Amino acid sequence: MPSWLTRARRTTLAVTATAAALTLVLGGCSSTDTKDSGAAAPNAAADGAFPVTIKSALGSAEITEQPERVVTLGQGSAETAIALGHTPVGIESYEWGSDKTGYLPWIHEAVKKAGDKLPTQFTGGEDIDFEAITALEPDVILAPWSGITQEQFDILSDIAPTVAYPELAWSTSWDEQIEIIAKALGRPDEAKKLTSTIEKQLADAAATRPAYKDVSFSYIYTSGPGTLGVFLPDEQRVKMVSSLGLTVDPVVKTFKETKGTDSALIGLENAEKLADSDLVFTFYSDAKTRQEIEAQKLYAAIPAVQRGSLVASEDTSFVTASSIINPLTVPWVVDRYLPLIDKAVAKLDK
Repeated sequence: MPSWLTRARRTTLAVTATAAALTLVLGGCSSTDTKDSGAAAPNAAADGAFPVTIKSALGSAEITEQPERVVTLGQGSAETAIALGHTPVGIESYEWGSDKTGYLPWIHEAVKKAGDKLPTQFTGGEDIDFEAITALEPDVILAPWSGITQEQFDILSDIAPTVAYPELAWSTSWDEQIEIIAKALGRPDEAKKLTSTIEKQLADAAATRPAYKDVSFSYIYTSGPGTLGVFLPDEQRVKMVSSLGLTVDPVVKTFKETKGTDSALIGLENAEKLADSDLVFTFYSDAKTRQEIEAQKLYAAIPAVQRGSLVASEDTSFVTASSIINPLTVPWVVDRYLPLIDKAVAKLDK
């Protein structure tokens, strides 16, 4: 499983790659039209956009001229670059969330629709394939929402100007990520447009479900039997659900954050604290793990789990898309999300 998928991996709840399938599914249509995604047609950089210096927690990137060959690491950067009209020449691979094409489906759809060549995929994470990145001859490397280390950053910066995260790994907000990438690509004025488009897409979806405003939820995770964590309100997957009109259960704000994770480890013994959550959102590594988790008495006793108002599945592409907010994932995932939420909400009336 990619480390960004549960940032609790940086805590005692380490989740291994073999536990790699976590999800939430819905059936629906996808769209990567420029109109729907807020994608911009490629054009010259804004006057005076370069040279530009972008500071990060790991060092500064000095970008002297319009980048033509873009490489991305982490999550969300490739999608934002594509939406800005800059299809990367190389991207970090995510086999776990990819479909039969070998790519994350919203990336594959958007690139094919634009008529561009699909990016070369390379290994990222703890074992970045520096040779593959060097061979791509990038003008800039974008990694503002990633987990790259100082050592990795230094090596990457020798290859091309590298844009890392402003403060902590995996902690850049989705709108700040868009702003950073737009600046790096000489399209600073486009950042607000992309952000506004995403906000409107979510608001429009919420407007179709006015009843959601009276529904509370918590978003939980586990790394196996006996464990329980809760994602906090500012975490991206929680932000996506709340932007669809649901309300974060007030109890969530009482949990103490595990530093740098946007989540809190509360332990299965505290599962009863989620008693007032109308819905519970979560994901499982696989069907067998789901059985094991839901068979635990304390877990099964959570009212939302007990009555079936649980939003979860094993579609790896969906869980990836629903965990990150960017110009391509939101239009791809919203129509898939609403039916699942509707099904869970319906359980509240029974």
